[in-house]
Amino acid sequence: MPIIPDEKDWTWVLSRPCPECSFDASTATPATVPGSVRSMLPRWRAVLRRPDVAERPDEDTWSALEYACHVRDVFSLFDQRLNLMLDGDNVRFENWDQDRTALDKDYANADPAVVSAELTAEGQQIAETFAGVRQAEWGRKGLRSNGSVFTVLTLAQYFLHDVVHHLHDVDG
Repeated sequence: MPIIPDEKDWTWVLSRPCPECSFDASTATPATVPGSVRSMLPRWRAVLRRPDVAERPDEDTWSALEYACHVRDVFSLFDQRLNLMLDGDNVRFENWDQDRTALDKDYANADPAVVSAELTAEGQQIAETFAGVRQAEWGRKGLRSNGSVFTVLTLAQYFLHDVVHHLHDVDG
């Protein structure tokens, strides 16, 4: 059964801590972003080893496997967006329909071992990309399709919230 799409604008997490997962974006700095990503990878791999990883807790909530697939794709998407920001000025991001992606890639029936390997590889990749950002590049700008403006730093903070929040969602 399809999940009801989440159409909230989560950019508010850049101005105050998330009451659900307790992530405080202001604590993420250029020096901490790569390590933060890397530190979450073992926790995601542990989630993907659970025997009930593909079971939805209810019909309106993704399974831990579906969340992990989403995070894998978040790693890839944000790496692409980060590279666009580093390569161009005031770039615009294409809209991403995460719910359509979940259906198109059949998240619900993915192989947890494959997802674990892919999530780890994509996580390592974005950590490396963030590690390579030079001090002068953290202020470069990009524009989301809804008009939200990000710097490389606020993109990193917004991105980290997504990954932390979904670990919270799956009790990882």
